[in-house]
Amino acid sequence: MANEKGDAARHEAMRAAIGEMDGSCGYDAVIVCTSNAAQEAYWQTRLEATCGQAAKTGATIVAVHEDWAADGAGNGLGTLYAYVKARAKAKANGGKDLDEILAKGGSVGMYHTAGKGTRLAPLPGSENNNKPGVKLPSLVQVNGAPENLTILEAVIRQTGRYAAERAGRCSVFWGDQIFVPAAGHLSSGDHHADILAEMGPMPTAEQWRARGLEKYGLIAVNDTDEATQVEKVSFETASELLSSFGVVSSVGPSLGSFSLSAPMLMGLLSEFDAEIAGKEAKMDSDPHFWMPLTMKCDSYVKVMTSKGETAEKATAHHGRMQAFRTKLLDAHPDKGMFGAINVGSGSYWWDYGLLALYMKNNLLALGDGEESKSLRLYLGIPEGARHVDSTLGDAVKVDESSVVLASKVKSGHVASSVMSHVRAQAADISNSLLVNVTAKNIRAHNCVVYNVVDESEDGLILPDGTVFTNVFIPASTQGGDHTKLVMTSTTTTCGGKVFKTRLAQNPHSFNDVYKLNADIDVQRAYATAKAAHEAAATKI
Repeated sequence: MANEKGDAARHEAMRAAIGEMDGSCGYDAVIVCTSNAAQEAYWQTRLEATCGQAAKTGATIVAVHEDWAADGAGNGLGTLYAYVKARAKAKANGGKDLDEILAKGGSVGMYHTAGKGTRLAPLPGSENNNKPGVKLPSLVQVNGAPENLTILEAVIRQTGRYAAERAGRCSVFWGDQIFVPAAGHLSSGDHHADILAEMGPMPTAEQWRARGLEKYGLIAVNDTDEATQVEKVSFETASELLSSFGVVSSVGPSLGSFSLSAPMLMGLLSEFDAEIAGKEAKMDSDPHFWMPLTMKCDSYVKVMTSKGETAEKATAHHGRMQAFRTKLLDAHPDKGMFGAINVGSGSYWWDYGLLALYMKNNLLALGDGEESKSLRLYLGIPEGARHVDSTLGDAVKVDESSVVLASKVKSGHVASSVMSHVRAQAADISNSLLVNVTAKNIRAHNCVVYNVVDESEDGLILPDGTVFTNVFIPASTQGGDHTKLVMTSTTTTCGGKVFKTRLAQNPHSFNDVYKLNADIDVQRAYATAKAAHEAAATKI
């Protein structure tokens, strides 16, 4: 009974937190780091249009893209470079001074969105390589019209709740998962750098192996409240690496998202000025920032040589970061070096970076459990009336569990499914997820149908378990015809494993589609897709 009461209280507390994730709070400035100039232009326009629904009203929005070497800057140097570009762009456009925002106790949120999204294929291809633009079944108003919420907007809205706890700090997040911390939104500020992690007592060797902790980057906190990171190691190796770290009070998997004090951010910008100017190196935050800042030299060298680094290079980098640490703490001794912000055990964790998880976590909105209720609250789906902004004919039967958003269906039946922006004359849909679909007839069971226009008389008659998408490539010349590719997969196929393999039913591999989309103007592609949907809708 006590456990049940505790679980009920935890769910209620997390729903209370979700109630605050409505776009009314957030960072004073939002930086989005994209893959190319076209995506930069799209997100600049889109996020300004959805202020108050994702980023807070009045936030300074700055989208940039990483024009580094082909291998990229890594998320460490990439964070610094994105800030440098954003600072310059904001000033050039007459916006606010990002350094001044931080100096005056404001907050900056940064979101990394780069990557192919191979494990989510074929959906990112349907978004013309705009992976964070993949849609969720939730509505936002864009220029007065309801549109689907993007994954990035969902992440910005969720993480914006941390802004109130992070005065004078720059917070860095990744763009494909939403979480609601069971521990609440704990404050930052005791350390120059901190990282989100699911912390708990130091496990035994048996517990370590049972929980599969060797698969994660782990954060350990000692009895002085200082943290360090160990990378995907066995219990025995972790114990050895931590033997000189003091008494370990807690340990847990890292979420990767971190925040920096203004002095540390400015210090890192100065320290790596040459690399940033030359765009000539690659450094990730875990192995190149947190580990050399917090580990003994011999432990760090041992880890890095196991990754293929030379001992000489690892030793030199460790010395460089230790000198940086000393300089920072001497100048700003009011804070510790590196801390952990606990999200708590039992947090909601809605990951959309894998196709199977994208389907699972969207269909979670159908359930009656506590987490399902919380997800519907987050998505803005009202309880007791899961049909929003939709027109359903008298001949349409929709069961009580199904979610129908901004859709028009004249006849048929829908069971245990989520539909958003679907237009059809007739529907036979069960256990499926449909987003942006226009067709005369739709038959889909256990399917994902995403961004599809079908003008055939028979409509979409899909085999069970199909993933079905369209890719709209705008005409290369004024007045020319656009290209529409039909790309399919199955709900049990991981796109990452077949990304470079052309599936028999497809005209291209997912990687080929990625290449075809490489130079696409995302805004033109979206306009092309919208026009195709509207043209088909007039015939239904």
